[in-house]
Amino acid sequence: MKALEREISYAAFLEQLRSAPARVLLLDYDGTLAPFRVDRSLALPYPDVPERLTRIMETGTRVVPISGRPAREVVGLLGIHPHPEIWGSHGLERLKRDGSYEICQIPLQQQAGLSLAVQLLQAVQLDSQTEVKPGSVAVHWRGLATDQVDEIKSKIRHLWLPVLTEYPLSLLEFDGGLELRIPGCDKGDAIRTILTETNPDAAVAYLGDDQTDEDAFRALKGRGLTALVRPQARSTAADIWLRPPQELIEFLDNWLQTSGGEL
Repeated sequence: MKALEREISYAAFLEQLRSAPARVLLLDYDGTLAPFRVDRSLALPYPDVPERLTRIMETGTRVVPISGRPAREVVGLLGIHPHPEIWGSHGLERLKRDGSYEICQIPLQQQAGLSLAVQLLQAVQLDSQTEVKPGSVAVHWRGLATDQVDEIKSKIRHLWLPVLTEYPLSLLEFDGGLELRIPGCDKGDAIRTILTETNPDAAVAYLGDDQTDEDAFRALKGRGLTALVRPQARSTAADIWLRPPQELIEFLDNWLQTSGGEL
């Protein structure tokens, strides 16, 4: 989409937002609300983001982070109390505002495949870079040199080839690693579920940064605004591109003011 078309798309959305009977703001976490960190436990939101989201929630907007991280991990990093509704593990988990928790059932065969994948990583001393989540196993290489990344990537693909052959699992490369996960449950599925619970005339937007967010962009196509949030542009299904943190904060400010809130 050309720059002018993107500007028109954004302006039209803000006009819709002004008079919409309901508003829903959906957001990825890492790379979108927070900069990437080698130590993932230190990936705190950009300054002013929690405050802006809190004020947006106070205007009546339904704010929902949808992250590849476990849902409760997002709660601790986001720093909003009481926390918004959060979908974790690419939509496998749902932590509601009242604290109630839901998780999709994982078939035993897929559980066995994920367990085997972890054992194989342990056998080659990749424990420190391994993250075990509900429904997936991820290996992170952020901060390593290019030759180290290439070596680890090749090693993991070779290790997990028998697992992918024997078990119904899928392999996904994300910004900073590889993830083995159960198929058929992604951010797009989370978006579709949320839309079934939402007024059809609501103003809805989704902000994300990497390939795992493309499922969400496609799921919302024609139903709301989608924004790619990252320093460099890339090929995407998103409607607009925002450079963090400045343009991200400007987007949140526009949402807040258009919804009747104050900065």
